[in-house]
Amino acid sequence: MEQKDLQELRDLVGFLKENGIAEFDLHRGEQHVRIKFAQAAPAFDPAQLQHLAAAPASHITPAPVPVQAPIQAAAAPLAAEPEETLHEVKSPIVGSFYESSAPGAAAFVKVGDTISIGQTVCIVEAMKLMNEIESDVSGEVVRILAKNGQPVEYGQPLFAVRASA
Repeated sequence: MEQKDLQELRDLVGFLKENGIAEFDLHRGEQHVRIKFAQAAPAFDPAQLQHLAAAPASHITPAPVPVQAPIQAAAAPLAAEPEETLHEVKSPIVGSFYESSAPGAAAFVKVGDTISIGQTVCIVEAMKLMNEIESDVSGEVVRILAKNGQPVEYGQPLFAVRASA
């Protein structure tokens, strides 16, 4: 692999990390490079690519990259508590998730809000149609699982709700 190819590869890895892309394949002639990051994109070390310059493309294998484990000691409870079961409000269609009726408008719901059955919690746009999604449970919104403007799949959880008794 030539020096300019190594620089292109370094630039590509930087681009993938910046944009949160976890996996990427590149085919150029007989060369094939696969980049796959574990959970979070690991710190990139340009020295890891130096051995690629001398290896034929058919023998390139990714070097193991250590991934820092998230610090969980502070978040772990002191006493083992039973895990709470939360109800998931799921998307009934494929489309784009929107937390409000218009850009700049207040979100239909936010974490901590109490919602009731039939209350509009978001919009999923499908084929230019704005579909109001209603809650199928009453309770407190604990987490919003979808990101505003991002695509969602059929059956994908959108909200985690602590159902009221």
